[in-house]
Amino acid sequence: MSRIGKKAIEVPSAVTVTTEGSVIVVKGPKGTLRVPIPPGIRFERQDSRLVAQREDDEHAALHGLARSLVANAIRGVTQGFEKHLDIVGIGYRAELKGRTVQFTLGYSHPIDFPIPEGISVNVEKQTHLVLSGADKQRVGEVAAEMRALRPPDPYKNKGVRYTGERLKRKVGKAAAAAAGAAKQ
Repeated sequence: MSRIGKKAIEVPSAVTVTTEGSVIVVKGPKGTLRVPIPPGIRFERQDSRLVAQREDDEHAALHGLARSLVANAIRGVTQGFEKHLDIVGIGYRAELKGRTVQFTLGYSHPIDFPIPEGISVNVEKQTHLVLSGADKQRVGEVAAEMRALRPPDPYKNKGVRYTGERLKRKVGKAAAAAAGAAKQ
């Protein structure tokens, strides 16, 4: 039996959870999320807890997944999720213009990135972005799309990166040539 799937999910009093066919609807102070439930998995309400049950061992692979998706939805409508991005490089910056983030990332033109519904972006110091929203998957997806506009360069590490992301820096040609000459 799945260790994650067996765990009960605490449902706060401000959150309502209803089942509509094979979809669980979670409503809370930060919005409403709809989570599709795979066949063979059902959720039972026990007091202020929600427990995932599976029909048989054939659905074991989806047991923990379904429980995690519903737990993330409950956490999302109460606390929300955040992703932090840093912009590194001379002249690289971001600016918020209405529902659009304008990036200057060393290209010949600025890049306008429209902010999707349900996501809010806060630009701090022109080089630090905070993305937040109730849907964990959507927040991560938008952060990945912003990072893909200018992924970190392996030689100088310039570009858009997640805050705290560890990058491997490659040695350039000049350093490699100097190391080869020193051996001779």
